[in-house]
Amino acid sequence: MRVLVVGADGRAHALAWALDNSASVDDVVAAPGNPGIAAMGNRCVPIDANDPAAVARLADEVGPELVVVSAEEPLVHGVADAVRARGTLVFGPGADGARLEGSKAWMKAVLAEAGVPTARHASFTADQEDEALAFVERLPGFYVVKTDGLAGGKGVIVTESLDEARDAVRSYLSGHAFGDAGRTCVIEEGLTGPELSMLVVCNGTTDGRPLAPAQDFKRIGDGDRGPNTGGMGAYSPVPVAGQEVVDEVMERAVRPTLHALAARDIAYRGVLYAGLMLTPDGVKVLEYNVRFGDPEAQVVLPRLASDFAELCRDAAAGRAGRDARFREDACVTVVLATEGYPASPRQGDIIEGLDDAEQLPGVTVFHAGTKPMDGQLMTAGGRVLDVTAVARTLAEARRRAYEAAGRISWPGVQYRRDIAAAAVESVGKEPV
Repeated sequence: MRVLVVGADGRAHALAWALDNSASVDDVVAAPGNPGIAAMGNRCVPIDANDPAAVARLADEVGPELVVVSAEEPLVHGVADAVRARGTLVFGPGADGARLEGSKAWMKAVLAEAGVPTARHASFTADQEDEALAFVERLPGFYVVKTDGLAGGKGVIVTESLDEARDAVRSYLSGHAFGDAGRTCVIEEGLTGPELSMLVVCNGTTDGRPLAPAQDFKRIGDGDRGPNTGGMGAYSPVPVAGQEVVDEVMERAVRPTLHALAARDIAYRGVLYAGLMLTPDGVKVLEYNVRFGDPEAQVVLPRLASDFAELCRDAAAGRAGRDARFREDACVTVVLATEGYPASPRQGDIIEGLDDAEQLPGVTVFHAGTKPMDGQLMTAGGRVLDVTAVARTLAEARRRAYEAAGRISWPGVQYRRDIAAAAVESVGKEPV
């Protein structure tokens, strides 16, 4: 089959890579794609991925049997609806289901309706600053402040400082920090425990097919220090997330959520990303996203033994399909970012050593923010490359990922040095 991937980020590259490796796929087209996808021999079509009409027209021209949407913004804008209206299968929810990520306040209302365990929280609008600050004062010393709308993975403040929490509330509600995305904000009591990402393939019914759990690293610095980012690395499998945890997530979170959506006449077809915390009181949902995690896709998809395109096509068509199968191998991704990321990323530097890194066994480098210029590859975003390694053990995958990362350079390149380190120690291996 021919598949159209809508997106341009590292996740889109990982999706195109997984589809290229699916036996059922003959051709992958990306819109707009990126240099990494083009280097695989795939056609990339310049387009505004957030324009539903433009994407629908391109789908008519390309004639794919399946469209896979990479990021949340096109889904919130209704790209999946526009393409489905033309009779093409789409792996990605419509704008109604995409509200789970497009509005955190709405998502929390769905969780409450479904009885899904989550943090104590409340939502406030721009004219409720006094009430919001009063709510912060009542929390027991660990605060989370989130934009209601999309903020590129950066609209979350997690702090033990009451002053920092107050400042975040004021800057969000005023629009100073994130514009309209923050003029409604969600304030939560902070939770403690290991974080977990679980991706579930959904086919429009009240059940789903879980993929292998992953764990990502959102903060910029080692030891989870510094501001939140779009994600600085990930790994899979996760030692603390055995089958019993997967079953608990499906029973207590995913299925009740899908039932709540169905009660609202929302048939959710695509991947549901559950951001979770394994608290002393059990699994609690931190957030839902309506697309593959980035960089979780980069560590889950390389472990997939099933035909990825068939999984997506079955879900898009509303068929039950088969459970996803995974290899025993482990996978680690280290994200290479530019100087100044996430606040003010520097761009336009020449990238060196990419070919050398990809010569290492089991290593694939996904492009997240690159552009070609005068025969060279340049940085063109905050997160630039996702250095991914697969190996028999988590320790070896980690070692390979960091060896490959060390071969790549540009002025000011930065990356975390502790991705998967604690997990390697927990299974009795010495970290690299």
